[in-house]
Amino acid sequence: MIRALLLLVFLPLLAFSQPAIETRPSHFFAELGGFYNPGKATPFWLRTNQYGLVPSTLPYATLRAGVRQDYRYYPLSDITSAKRPDKFGIGYGLDVVSNFVAQAKNPILLPEAYVKVKAGAFEVLAGRRREVVGLVDSTLSSGSYSWSGNALPMPKVQISLPDYTPIGFTKGLIAFRGSFAHGWFGNDRKVKNSYLHQKSLYARLGKARWPIKLYAGFNHQAQWGGNTTELPESLAKNGQLPAKLQDYLFVLMGNSLGRLIDLDTTRYSKFDRENRIGNHLGSIDVGIEYSTREVSLLLYHQSVYEDGSLYYLTNIEDGLTGLRFRNLNPAPSGLRITGAVIEFLYTKSQGGGVFNDHNKHRGRDNYFNHAQYRDGWSYRGRTIGTPFITPVTDSRPTLSQYGFFSNNRVRAYHTGLQGNFSKACSFLFKFSYSENYGTYEAPFAQTARQFSAFMGLELPLNQRGLLVTFSAAADQGDLFENSSAVYAGIRKTWDYYKYRIGK
Repeated sequence: MIRALLLLVFLPLLAFSQPAIETRPSHFFAELGGFYNPGKATPFWLRTNQYGLVPSTLPYATLRAGVRQDYRYYPLSDITSAKRPDKFGIGYGLDVVSNFVAQAKNPILLPEAYVKVKAGAFEVLAGRRREVVGLVDSTLSSGSYSWSGNALPMPKVQISLPDYTPIGFTKGLIAFRGSFAHGWFGNDRKVKNSYLHQKSLYARLGKARWPIKLYAGFNHQAQWGGNTTELPESLAKNGQLPAKLQDYLFVLMGNSLGRLIDLDTTRYSKFDRENRIGNHLGSIDVGIEYSTREVSLLLYHQSVYEDGSLYYLTNIEDGLTGLRFRNLNPAPSGLRITGAVIEFLYTKSQGGGVFNDHNKHRGRDNYFNHAQYRDGWSYRGRTIGTPFITPVTDSRPTLSQYGFFSNNRVRAYHTGLQGNFSKACSFLFKFSYSENYGTYEAPFAQTARQFSAFMGLELPLNQRGLLVTFSAAADQGDLFENSSAVYAGIRKTWDYYKYRIGK
């Protein structure tokens, strides 16, 4: 009895005197799945925003496996489940995918192969990693305008402030996140070995626990450098696009060479001397969030810039507008909606149908296409930005075959819905309707109307990480070939936590 009383008295003191227990989570997964499609074309939402993993012609099977290790985490207190990451740490990720197509080569894809290092609030990354850039919902959205997760991730090195980090003297009232990166497009393009310059900066006004917070920021994407044998001297001097340190500084600042004099005409083509070096684009984003303990609502808008029209406000009506809902209540056992998104994308204006720099008529922006980089804003044949701006290879052959992106004047409506119908079984739906007009250079003869739908289910088989995934998608309309397909797979996950007593 005396020992029991002593234990009751001193046990709380011993617990509070112990150092924090840190965890270093490691995640493993393997998935085997098969597709069925009565036709050949892969439906839009079965291949879109999948980081380039599902080809346009549907395979009959896919095999995926990966491992990921994150930073160490410490519990914030003994009475909550909240955790904070270590100030210094290292993590990595590797995903391997092989799609099996009859009578064809089955290349190995690496959507993720990276190492990351954390130093305080900053992170340094090298390799490929799944990312979405811009103020947007990353799960249910149709895709951020400039970097949507539609293409295979590009290899790059990046330094970033990945989370909103408060400015000290503001006591959390103002916080920033951002990134700065250099990447490589590769040599499987008309302009080979070109580079990516990417940066972003976003600010949050309002403390993290405030019910109302304001967001604003921008992202800048640029493709530059490279060599080619397919461009005339007026577009590429000796087949080489500018790629020296001074040229990088021009790309970094977005300077126009048209205002400079005494440029080296042996290095800069006529096109370079009249424009900016490289292919530039991005978005300026604003948003407002209202949140309580039960729900979160985020209203966001992305304004498009590419050829200077936004500076003159001639394409101000173009952009992506969305409203995201999140249900923060604890999960019940029955039907529960956990998130929803509605979005409207408009890219039909492009500053109007006239371009005259002297009169400030900066129209005909021709989004995602470029005179020098003939593959446009794409990687491995896929749109890097919003998937509603579609390559010529995806559209019906009876439509305009102009350029790489034959359809960049779009009006699109999209909605997404996710939730649970039991505590562990989840569902996801996506529906989109678009009106497509082609381009200013080669408009479609008639408006191409398109409807696409998607349904996804995840059903756990046991408590050890074994689950069945099922997806179905369909296209109906004038832009894509009418098609439908289903996917079924079995997935196994292993979560391993290495515990260690922290100091």
